[in-house]
Amino acid sequence: MAKNPGRRVALTDAAIDVLAQEGARGLTFRAVDARAGVPVGTASNYFSSRDDLFMQTGARIHDRMTPDAVQVEQAMRPAPSRELVAELMHWLVRRMTDDRTGYLALLELRLEATRRPELRAQLTRTVRTAFEESAAFHRDTDLPGDHAAFLVLYLAMTGVLLEHFTLPDMLGDIALDALVDTVVERIIPPGSTPRASSSDGPR
Repeated sequence: MAKNPGRRVALTDAAIDVLAQEGARGLTFRAVDARAGVPVGTASNYFSSRDDLFMQTGARIHDRMTPDAVQVEQAMRPAPSRELVAELMHWLVRRMTDDRTGYLALLELRLEATRRPELRAQLTRTVRTAFEESAAFHRDTDLPGDHAAFLVLYLAMTGVLLEHFTLPDMLGDIALDALVDTVVERIIPPGSTPRASSSDGPR
């Protein structure tokens, strides 16, 4: 298999574009070559099979969605509070909006994973690891709310993003920023603090 890391990244980014715009059925080696502007047959030198293409594309989506450590440090400068949680959720929405193609590609990949057991296993591991890292971050930075509150916040924001990127008119005139604020206000009570308990998840 070809070993040029830069070319591999360009091909997986092209695959993300194809996934977002044409769906999983449109993700072929030829489509990736065309989107990346490379000679026909290039993608087949970098991916051993279509399953491999799906899995490497999933890994690339995860890389693109992971925030830069310096940006995280800057975002966490204010003292932990419900207001900071709200700002972090707004930041999440902004990051996903900035990479709308990547988020839509992830949704397509999730659907395809229901039909491909190996992809489902890999995607489950990747998403589960990201979830556990986020839960640990919430706990270790003393953000308000226990593990149960974090879980509900995670699920609520997943739903918000799903509606925003797929059927944005479904919620009518409800402004996205106001919706995010409402989610945080309803899940994280004023003055709440982290509470250690046996249900707080792994430590």
